Amino acid sequence: MKKTILLTVLILVASLCTEAQRVFSCENKYDADIKVFIVENRYDADLLVYKVENRYDVDKEGRWFFVENRYDADKKIWFAENKYDADLLIFFVENRYDAGWKNRSKMHLLY
Repeated sequence: MKKTILLTVLILVASLCTEAQRVFSCENKYDADIKVFIVENRYDADLLVYKVENRYDVDKEGRWFFVENRYDADKKIWFAENKYDADLLIFFVENRYDAGWKNRSKMHLLY
C-alpha cells in the first residue's frame, strides 16, 4: 500500500516538473499566452527550441512538443510577423542538445 502511494506521488511530481513545454500555436494573438518571433540567426534568439516527437520528452530548456488541441497545451503561443511585437525570440535547432536559454531573464514567460 505504501509503495503504491509513493509511486503515485512520484508520478504526479514528475508530470508537474516536465510541464510548461507543451505548446499550441494560436491563430489570434489575443488567445495566446506568449507572442514569439522566429529569428534567422541563433545568436539573436532568447531561446533555442528543439521540436520533440514525444510529449514526454519536453523540458524547461527549450524542448517543445506541439499539441493539436489548445486544452492539452501548457502554453499557447502566437507567431508574430515582426520581432518588435514578440515577447520571446526563438530559433529552431536541429539537435536536441543545442536547445536552451540564451537570455535567462525571459524564462518567466514559460513558467
